[in-house]
Amino acid sequence: MSNSNLKKASILFMPDSSSLLGSQMENYLASLRSLDLGLGRDWTERIFTRPYGLTAVAATVGCLSTYLFIRPALSFTQPLPSSIPAKRYGGRHRKALEVATDAGAEEEGPYPEDIFPGGRSVDTPYGTIQVYEWGPENGEQVLLMHGIGTPCVALGNMANRFVDCGCRVMLFDFFGRGYSDTPSDIPFDIRLYTSQILCVLASSPIPWYSFHILGYSLGGAIAAAFAAYFPHRLLSVTLVCPGGLIRPSHISLRSRLLYTKGVLPEGWVKWLIRRRLQPSPGPSADVPVDDTADVSVDFDQVVLSKETPSLRVGDAMRRQLVSNPGLVDAYISTIRNAPIYGQHDGLWRRLSARLAERRVSREPPPGLPLGRVCLVLAENDPVVVKDEWIQDSRHILGEFGVEINVLPGGHEIAISRGEAVADIAMRSWEEDL
Repeated sequence: MSNSNLKKASILFMPDSSSLLGSQMENYLASLRSLDLGLGRDWTERIFTRPYGLTAVAATVGCLSTYLFIRPALSFTQPLPSSIPAKRYGGRHRKALEVATDAGAEEEGPYPEDIFPGGRSVDTPYGTIQVYEWGPENGEQVLLMHGIGTPCVALGNMANRFVDCGCRVMLFDFFGRGYSDTPSDIPFDIRLYTSQILCVLASSPIPWYSFHILGYSLGGAIAAAFAAYFPHRLLSVTLVCPGGLIRPSHISLRSRLLYTKGVLPEGWVKWLIRRRLQPSPGPSADVPVDDTADVSVDFDQVVLSKETPSLRVGDAMRRQLVSNPGLVDAYISTIRNAPIYGQHDGLWRRLSARLAERRVSREPPPGLPLGRVCLVLAENDPVVVKDEWIQDSRHILGEFGVEINVLPGGHEIAISRGEAVADIAMRSWEEDL
């Protein structure tokens, strides 16, 4: 082996060949020659005495490194959708929740899974959804949507009233609430909630081509947005203390700091929101509002359903925080991305145009035959302020685009006065203004 090739070999295999002199270099090269990789003991001479030997080694190493670097891209694998599963406890009889305790939350879900007839777990690309559907198959179809914090059991009294009047109802837990999973890799915006509605409708054993939609709080904001894009599917829209036109001035400074992404570390935000969702005297956890708002009703003490008279809003929230690991993430993402605040020139303008088309056209498009929405407000709601909503809804939707009803109570009226709300909705289906 020539001296020049030996020198090149020392440079290739030793990180600092200049520090090895004389016998040290000879000993090092001797150890290399003693290795046998299937090429014979003088494999180093075979490589380095041939023309372009070092070039071939360098090219091989370069190609191997390049392959290892781009190997993940060559496999063409795509990540699967990610979701946080809600805990399930099997079919528990509704009497299992005669007493709601913190300890019981570890053994029970936020409410008995068999509390309503027609319960089913629907598999979707976003995770599973808990759905209930019952009532006469040939009755008027009504889709009910709950608020941001409480699961669908909150609308149980209202749903049963519709069924008693001959309707078929469907209600479900929003993603991250109740027994529904939490998609963890997409924002909780109107696109996700609209997709959830369509998945729920598609899961029914009977077709839901045209139906009535009723939404409470967050559910009202989602119902209004759905009506703005799919008016041809709807027979009527009833919004109960809804989000959407809540003026941003009602968002407290603390809430702005908490929910504005990037201001605080996400770990801190989740810890603070979890504490904030813990039941305590005060307004609904449905929408963060000004801390100085006048509150006349302890929302957490409102009974959720006649089916479980001992289960209150606060109990369901406490249990959800244990049984549904995605609740906090879903809540934060919804506040940040859902159409709850300041939609005066956004979705509600679009909804106004869809309603006007059906009122003034000689050949109106299908859906929403009366060309208006039914708005149900509470007299003392600190979240959805009655006077502001009357003014803003009439300004945007027009005098004939909205029917306004006011009930005594606070933001909880969809839960505490669910039967009265159902009666108002059914009357609005046929009445002319």
